[in-house]
Amino acid sequence: MRNSLCNALVDRLSEYERVVEVGIGRQPGVAAGLAEQGVDVVAVDVYEVSIQEDIEFVRDDVVARADANDLGPYAGVDAIYALNLPIELHRSAARVARRAGAEFLFTTLGYDEPSIPVRREPLAEDTLFVATDVPRGRRG
Repeated sequence: MRNSLCNALVDRLSEYERVVEVGIGRQPGVAAGLAEQGVDVVAVDVYEVSIQEDIEFVRDDVVARADANDLGPYAGVDAIYALNLPIELHRSAARVARRAGAEFLFTTLGYDEPSIPVRREPLAEDTLFVATDVPRGRRG
């Protein structure tokens, strides 16, 4: 990820107190930047990944969580975000955010259009999509 995009995402997301990054993979830059800003960050992925100790990691599947009784790591968060989120995960992640009462923000793989209603925010030569069918998060 380009540094300018990473910095822009950190600036945009640092207004929240508690966030979850869906599908952190091997790109912890935004989560690390948010943690440095004092944001409580939980990173989620379907695979076990190693990240720095000031970021909580939870192995979880957002698709399975969308219909689970327990919100798990998404409970009580202000925002859920995802970077380069594949189109097949848009609806599940938005459903989890809706159930958690959190804002849902994401970028796509670049060529995909969002599969859910969104508001577009230009961000460092990219676009941040903010789901419009979920409640606004509790801001810090």
